[in-house]
Amino acid sequence: MNSVLHQSQPSVFHSKGARAVGIWLLIGVFMLLMQIVIGGVTRLTGSGLSITKWEIVTGTVPPLNETEWNAEFDLYKASPQYAKINQGMTLGEFKFIYFWEYFHRFWARFMGLVFFFPFLYFLAKGYLRNKLALHLIGVVALAMVVASFGWIMVASGLVSRPYVNAYKLTLHLMLGISLFTYVFWLAVNYLWPKEGIRSLPGLRNWSTTVIVVAVLQLILGGLMSGMKAGLFFPTWPDMNGAAIPAELLDGSQWHLDAFKQYDTNAFAPAVIQFLHRGVAYILTALVLIFTYKAFKRQPLGTAKVGFTLLPVLLSVQVLLGIITIINCVGTIPVGWGVLHQAGGVLLLANLVFVRHWCAKQVSTATSTPTSVYTTATAPAR
Repeated sequence: MNSVLHQSQPSVFHSKGARAVGIWLLIGVFMLLMQIVIGGVTRLTGSGLSITKWEIVTGTVPPLNETEWNAEFDLYKASPQYAKINQGMTLGEFKFIYFWEYFHRFWARFMGLVFFFPFLYFLAKGYLRNKLALHLIGVVALAMVVASFGWIMVASGLVSRPYVNAYKLTLHLMLGISLFTYVFWLAVNYLWPKEGIRSLPGLRNWSTTVIVVAVLQLILGGLMSGMKAGLFFPTWPDMNGAAIPAELLDGSQWHLDAFKQYDTNAFAPAVIQFLHRGVAYILTALVLIFTYKAFKRQPLGTAKVGFTLLPVLLSVQVLLGIITIINCVGTIPVGWGVLHQAGGVLLLANLVFVRHWCAKQVSTATSTPTSVYTTATAPAR
């Protein structure tokens, strides 16, 4: 007899306090997704090095007059990016790249305010208890780490290279995605406390495997962006006419320095793009098999929606990846690149969502709602 994935729990929106906390968590998820998108635009427009100082408080106010703008421009002129790439840039052009880096930092500060004051209010009202409050403190700690690595990343492009270090960029990106996933996981557990979920033999391992491969693909995507690897092989399904590019077959290139000096040769970008494409094919197969296995168990309600979205998001993401690659002729297409990055994050979020329904072996009988935390306003029975 096939096991059935069933969702029949009451809504957490039965009280004012629960409704407010739920909406607050969803706002946090949306704002973090937007921050990743803004960061993608900042990176692909080459704007990340336009602000050469890390001023947490005073940096909140942008230049307000021509004198202040010229002072900021002079600081940028001392950077390697200006000397090696943007020599002769006008003040108007500088203002464009400055805007995106400023907006990226401003949005981070704005998120801090949106989180901090409601957190204090909900804590004082007793809406947050036990593990939920501890998890939210963990969110703050991780956010501070993300911000710190953001500056470490920027600083890497102010010394000799005209771009930020690809590996540090990828670390910053993955920390940001981890923060987004963390808050999304909290929101899912709060909004859909698990109840009456029949066991799904084998799907827990499948969900874990697919998520791990998706995370690996996001890491490779970050390296693709940081190394501008799309510019080297802007064709599909081949790589400049070859299934395996010649760079990978050159044994003399396989040494650590080739990966360190990725901006001086085509070897490292070739390796990363080859792996990114290969893992994409593997991920596609795994998601389709995972979805097929899930539907054999006849998921219901919200769970069915999540599993239905999986192949849809996967198809869109694959299409966006192909469009981005074939348009990387001379320059990386900002719009397509940002959409591709956002699509990857949304696919990961959906995988985390469906894992929620198959992560535990739960009795087929209706049981008390369980969650990663307990709230003061848990759904009434």
